[in-house]
Amino acid sequence: MNPIVLWFHKLGSPPYFDRFAARWAPWGHGLGLLLIAIGLYGALFRVPADYLQGDSFRILYIHVPSAWMSMAVFAAMAFYAAIALVWRIKLCEILAMACAPIGAAFTLITLATGSIWGKPTWGTWWDWDPRLTTELVLLFMYLGVMGLYHAIDDRRAAARAAGLLAIVGVVLLPVIRYSVVWWNSLHQGQTIRLFGESSMDASMMWPLAWTVLGTKFWFLGSLLVRARADNLRREAGKAWVAQAALPAVAADPRTEARP
Repeated sequence: MNPIVLWFHKLGSPPYFDRFAARWAPWGHGLGLLLIAIGLYGALFRVPADYLQGDSFRILYIHVPSAWMSMAVFAAMAFYAAIALVWRIKLCEILAMACAPIGAAFTLITLATGSIWGKPTWGTWWDWDPRLTTELVLLFMYLGVMGLYHAIDDRRAAARAAGLLAIVGVVLLPVIRYSVVWWNSLHQGQTIRLFGESSMDASMMWPLAWTVLGTKFWFLGSLLVRARADNLRREAGKAWVAQAALPAVAADPRTEARP
């Protein structure tokens, strides 16, 4: 068997995934924090003020990466959910449901920073702009997935029902993406392009690249932590879970010796 295919098969094993997540989650968080810190340092101290918006534009370095992640995480959640529904892979159910709280947090940050940025730019904290409204609907979709998952006692049935909602909700993503093109909008059009020339000056781009990359690593670390916790809850009572807990118990200085 191909080594990569074999590795994916092994990753589906709950004990193997637990060890994998425990090893790599701290690396995801550590790299994510480091890259975000580099990006924010550049955004605050190295990049010149915008000629129109002044220093208020600097919130872009939090707002844009969060907005991109709010949609990317939802797409990942739907992808895992689709695999889980078709092939009944339990790990994909766990990963899909672990995406929801993380994506909801990114969406909430997007809405909060957008409102803060909108006050000096538009003169109001909130306007029922197509981009803002569809992003708010995205937050409700995340909350719906989370609520449905926790409303059903059977974990696997709950994951399938919530996963189906996530798959249906994918249709919202292109609406968010092209809302500023399809409707009249206060929100500015696309200024940053991965392919093609961006209207944003190159001297202002490099901190954004660091923060965008940092949010990706932070997401991976958070995903592994949450998925590992759910995996342990589902496997509670299994012998391997008890064995995995023994080193942590032994290393805890508060543990007292028992006769």
